[in-house]
Amino acid sequence: MQSAQNTIDDAEIAKFQAMAAEWWNPDGMFKPLHMLNPCRLDYITSQIAAEFDRDLSGDAPFAGLRILDIGCGGGLLSEPMARLGADVVGADAAERNIPVARLHAEQSGLTIDYRHTSAEALADAGEQFDVVLNMEVVEHVSDPQAYINACHALLKPGGLMVCSTINRNPKSFAMAIVGAEYIMRWLPKGTHEWSKFITPDELYKLIENAGLDPVDRKGFVFNPISWSWRLSDRDLSVNYVTASVRRA
Repeated sequence: MQSAQNTIDDAEIAKFQAMAAEWWNPDGMFKPLHMLNPCRLDYITSQIAAEFDRDLSGDAPFAGLRILDIGCGGGLLSEPMARLGADVVGADAAERNIPVARLHAEQSGLTIDYRHTSAEALADAGEQFDVVLNMEVVEHVSDPQAYINACHALLKPGGLMVCSTINRNPKSFAMAIVGAEYIMRWLPKGTHEWSKFITPDELYKLIENAGLDPVDRKGFVFNPISWSWRLSDRDLSVNYVTASVRRA
């Protein structure tokens, strides 16, 4: 098999290398993800449960499922998936993230296969998964279509991809860049590039071009009064998430 295209953007990886030690600090550089995580997990677990007919109230409801958390960072999503019984591979192109994730998993008594690798390298190796978690990654790669194509190759027939990103419009510039990076200082300046944000229609097109069938999309909406996130069926104006399946 010919080597897949490498969509790693070295400049983007350097940003996350510099922040690696901060992953498990809820008041640190990744505070926005810690706040968003319950909302992300609600969506992810409900989509997996629906697609694979799993009862979330049971013990280890994701037992027997192989899940890839691509762009896993410090393991904020990998660890909950492992606790639900899944066989989890966490992959990240930022090498410094991996020992941070491994150490925290070990301290938490969890077995997670963390790897310094890319989606394309995993696809090249013939790896396949029931679920691919592709959360807040696609806006950081050099070629979004090639990257989504690799995610398709990583899915077993009938598999599920959950993909989230940030919309591209004036509101997202005001909130995700000016608000998060300059006013609230939740993230270092330059973490995101507005030009690399992707509209929901553009992401759907990327997903469909890769041979996946989109089945759902929702917005993640921040409430500055309650200081919390919620899912929205209609408001995809800034952060949003999609679910798509590989045809069986």
